[in-house]
Amino acid sequence: MNINMNELYYTALKAADAAYAPYSRFRVGAALLGKDGTVFTGCNVENRSYGLTICAERTAVVSAVSRGCRSFIALAIATPDSADPVGPCGACRQVLSEFMEGTAPVRFAGSGPGKVDSTIGELYPHDSLHDLAGGIG
Repeated sequence: MNINMNELYYTALKAADAAYAPYSRFRVGAALLGKDGTVFTGCNVENRSYGLTICAERTAVVSAVSRGCRSFIALAIATPDSADPVGPCGACRQVLSEFMEGTAPVRFAGSGPGKVDSTIGELYPHDSLHDLAGGIG
């Protein structure tokens, strides 16, 4: 399948418009491409108890899984309230690694000209789930 990371990023950027971020004023959107070609979006949803906040990336995963999709081949993250690209937090990297191969492309960018193109494996190296499945240890 041909993956258009630019299109996926713009879908993430549109998803950021739905963010509920009254405390940080830092909107995040995510677009997750399912193995079947379906795109699932998510946005961050804050809570005054910050620990209950859910990130855009995990929102997209939860949405996809609740609709029966459990395998993803690409991810884009948009942070329009930051000039600089902002990658996924550690919790999101952990969750994403559950459903994506290490070679899956990831793009993240802010409102400035810079962008980062990476992979899940580069963002979350030495993933024990995949390391153990491969017989490493």
